[in-house]
Amino acid sequence: MSKTVFIYIISAVIAVTCHEAAHGYVANFFGDPTAKQAGRLSINPLRHIDPFGTLLLPLLLIVAGLPVFGYAKPVPVNIGRLRKPRNHALLVSLAGPGLNLIFAMLAVVLCRLSGAAYDSPSGSIIASSALSLNVAEIFGLFGLVNVLLAVFNLLPLPPLDGSAILERLVPQRHVVRYYALRQSAMPFLLGFLLLNGLFFHLGGGMLNSLLNAFERLAFNS
Repeated sequence: MSKTVFIYIISAVIAVTCHEAAHGYVANFFGDPTAKQAGRLSINPLRHIDPFGTLLLPLLLIVAGLPVFGYAKPVPVNIGRLRKPRNHALLVSLAGPGLNLIFAMLAVVLCRLSGAAYDSPSGSIIASSALSLNVAEIFGLFGLVNVLLAVFNLLPLPPLDGSAILERLVPQRHVVRYYALRQSAMPFLLGFLLLNGLFFHLGGGMLNSLLNAFERLAFNS
């Protein structure tokens, strides 16, 4: 296993684990102890692993040579137990991506402090010392993983966190039906992502722009 792959895996585990835990902590703060009672207020990755979405699905996609993606076990939230269900549900949904963006900003600061530069043509990081290089490599990848996770989850597609924004547009009388739809939407989302990776390639330009923007923020030119 290469150093880059190792850093990427560790970064993804930390980012996803803290993302899920953030949902539970914010829900508990606003009156719903469901995640706490289920033992999910934890930064132990094992508490958040989904056997299929975290382990089997990425492995199958790697073997098949297809675009790799996966997901963790969603933190249980009982929206009806929140003190202000519709308002607090939005904040619970945004907690995960919000924490990932905070992590990304911290990573940018550390990369800047390292004094490293990114050479786009070669795709390599240039630094004045081994310490600076290691800091830039580790936190550059960590920040990038968190940015990608946050942006992906903010897409307004059920069951992603960004779909909570759509919920604000759903009339009150249809909210229960919408929640049922959101809970059963994962197979459709996985199917869309698989087809997009194979045939449509939607969002490729936006992804490249996002990567370039992060590189400009994190590294000296």
